[in-house]
Amino acid sequence: MPQTAKIRWVATAWAAAALLLSAVPAHTAALALVLAIDVSESVSTDRYVLQHDGIARAFENPELIDKIAATPGGIEALVMEWSDPEKIAVTVGWTRITNRKSATAFAVAVRATERTSNGLTAIGSALLAAAAAFEHLPEPTDHRVIDISGDGMANFGVPPAEARDALVKTGITINGLAILTEEPWLEDYYRHNVIGGGGSFVVVAENMNSFADAMLRKLVEEIALLPPEAEPQESTMRQ
Repeated sequence: MPQTAKIRWVATAWAAAALLLSAVPAHTAALALVLAIDVSESVSTDRYVLQHDGIARAFENPELIDKIAATPGGIEALVMEWSDPEKIAVTVGWTRITNRKSATAFAVAVRATERTSNGLTAIGSALLAAAAAFEHLPEPTDHRVIDISGDGMANFGVPPAEARDALVKTGITINGLAILTEEPWLEDYYRHNVIGGGGSFVVVAENMNSFADAMLRKLVEEIALLPPEAEPQESTMRQ
């Protein structure tokens, strides 16, 4: 075969290989995560800022970034603020996070948002709204988790246990971050009325100043529990 013909064949083979590789679908996200943040009346402006900044700081932390980067397909994350049922709002839409660059961009987006409401504590309604957000994922994923954080028991809307039970039946896992500034018994309340599903757990923040560390530990734990076929377990971590 003439040398020029060999060169052309090699070039054609590489082009064909590149075309085949581009046709192979990329990994879907290993985890779809809704971060549902309490903005009810008990959350002061200062406490809101601490929650807000705590989420951003978690996604800037090298430990979490490395965990996400090591996960095939990374994660899809969304931030939602909740209080009254009619005041629930998505503040950062679905974002694929796979590496340091995308994690940093997500943190920037979180910091750019402003508080959307200030109302009652409708945990059950928040859970249902978070579950509805999964219907708008760019791509479906088998592992769906709602992270709900708050500093008080529900006082309005759908009972949390009722919403929890319905969502767990659909394969959704609900984890909680209980902030004990207002109600010291909130950890037990979250365990019995809010969390549920395979691998569900509660993280405790003793106060708003420890929220960032609790959020980071919770997110790292959720990545560590992948893949979804892991045995169901419940645990409690305290900050």
